[in-house]
Amino acid sequence: MSLKSYIPNTITLLNLTMGVSSIYFSFQGTLEGLAMAGYLIFVAAVFDFFDGFAARLLNAKSDIGLQLDSLADMVSFGVAPGFILYQMIILSHGKPMDMLHGFNLFPLWAMLIPWGAALRLAKFNTDDSQQMGFKGMPTPALAFLVASLPIIRKTLYFNQDMIYMIFTNSYFLAATAIAGFFLMTCSFPMFALKFKNYKWKGNEFRYSFLVVSAVLLILFQVVAIPFIIALYLFLSLIIYLSNMQYD
Repeated sequence: MSLKSYIPNTITLLNLTMGVSSIYFSFQGTLEGLAMAGYLIFVAAVFDFFDGFAARLLNAKSDIGLQLDSLADMVSFGVAPGFILYQMIILSHGKPMDMLHGFNLFPLWAMLIPWGAALRLAKFNTDDSQQMGFKGMPTPALAFLVASLPIIRKTLYFNQDMIYMIFTNSYFLAATAIAGFFLMTCSFPMFALKFKNYKWKGNEFRYSFLVVSAVLLILFQVVAIPFIIALYLFLSLIIYLSNMQYD
């Protein structure tokens, strides 16, 4: 393995470090700790982008790098979001008294996140047809949704408006885990932000998604992230129906 191949692998390990650090802060179970855990997942995503960028730039792609990237993603975008959601459900309102020998089982819905991520990554690693698009939601997208929830909780804590009450409700959080598992493991085609060229024709949905997402982030900051994920799903559905029409 050449010396330059260590550069993207080191960046991948920084991704892994952010995921492990996110788990550490989740264990604190505090408003600030969970928000920090969420922020670290976004930092992990930055490293996840740049390891692939560095590998392409340096022509340093390797089988070890691909496997390392998948393992790091499992921690940062599977296990870490699972811990965040678990703690969010514990701290949420409206959860039922589902007890077994004094142990509350309801937060265990969060385990569906790492389960779904493991299955999603395994399918992706063995499917060569997902180069320009995805079958099922990519793990970072679902991780962004989960990571945004404790940040939204902290941001809106003093207002406690309707959005706050929805995003901190036990049943909403459990439904997020169930829906996330289904979306990651289904075979529904979803578009990827990968460009063969930068012309408008053929990339209309990608550019529209990026522009609308940027506007939403500017206007609503982190509160916009769940709505951006919903927009991503909606556009993927539109693309799928459009392709069916012309097939």
